[in-house]
Amino acid sequence: MKLVIDIGNSFVKSAVFDGTQILDLKKNTDFTFQIVDDLLEKYNTINAAILSSVRKDSPNPEYFLERKLRFISLDFRTPLPFLNHYSTPETLGKDRIAVVAGAQSLFPNQNVLVIDAGTSITYDLLTAKGDYLGGGISPGIQMRFDALHTLTGKLPLVNAELEKDIDLVGNSTKKAILTGVQNGVLQEVDGIIEQYKLDFPELKIVICGGDNKYFDKYLKNNIFAAPNLVLQGLMKILQFNENS
Repeated sequence: MKLVIDIGNSFVKSAVFDGTQILDLKKNTDFTFQIVDDLLEKYNTINAAILSSVRKDSPNPEYFLERKLRFISLDFRTPLPFLNHYSTPETLGKDRIAVVAGAQSLFPNQNVLVIDAGTSITYDLLTAKGDYLGGGISPGIQMRFDALHTLTGKLPLVNAELEKDIDLVGNSTKKAILTGVQNGVLQEVDGIIEQYKLDFPELKIVICGGDNKYFDKYLKNNIFAAPNLVLQGLMKILQFNENS
């Protein structure tokens, strides 16, 4: 069994894997040593772990984990199961590395576009030959609402309404912002997918991130939703390093 820990900006996810299957998943706002200890006690056959952390203010999980297990802390120097063509690998987000590995695990030897719909919307392309080419970064849904309010003098702060259809024509300022942001972002993502399809045939589309359900429901393109893609990708990277 393996332990996979993803310390993101908003949440910490700790997962126990048996092969490629998640046996246990904990979601917390902060990393604590007790969470790991409880999992190691419950699953005493865990023999290796991988950590991805984007926080700088969390406790030192690296020192704690390396005393307990064989351990990898993901960074741009970590060997990967795909060939990374990003020209500035040291600036490539760990979550983007992980979702590409996760998509490769789901759709091996296929062209895959990964869309991570969270605070930002990221696009990452992996070819059928295992070449990671890069992608794009765009503001996420709530970031767009925040920007309209913060960077203008009079527009109100509107919160996303992801559970329902938004009319194309907004007959109030709030509804105009809702349609501008939510219908606009759907058109953006669908349009970008279509552009990728022109260059990469039989393209698989995988979506993850906090807003994945919204895009899964309303996008015109056929997509595969994978809410735990980061964890799955970290597991694949751990397995790759253990087998190398």
